[in-house]
Amino acid sequence: MNYTLMFYLRPDEFSARTDPARQTAFWGSFIPYMQALKDAGIVVGGAGLQPPEMAATVRLKDGRRTVQSGPYADTREQIGGFFIIDVPDLDTALAWAARYPAALNGVVEVRPNIVNG
Repeated sequence: MNYTLMFYLRPDEFSARTDPARQTAFWGSFIPYMQALKDAGIVVGGAGLQPPEMAATVRLKDGRRTVQSGPYADTREQIGGFFIIDVPDLDTALAWAARYPAALNGVVEVRPNIVNG
């Protein structure tokens, strides 16, 4: 079954991804996790996301499209990236989420994907 792991980052973690003084530490902990997922053969897809200020939110109201700059949710933590993994069950997906290096301080949301067909 496919599950999506969504990694929530705080603003300082978003900036650590590109800050020359901090990016080695950030990527140094994340890349081994990403490699472990790939080595396990469970990655279906995934991507890192640009910071929330790069987002645009589209709404339809009374048949008209409105576009808002920024993310939909105005919260401290925002989704920084995701992986879709193919594992046998929720417990296995949760185990992989718990291995995320920032899971001690951050949040990983795990959701089953809808199966079509």
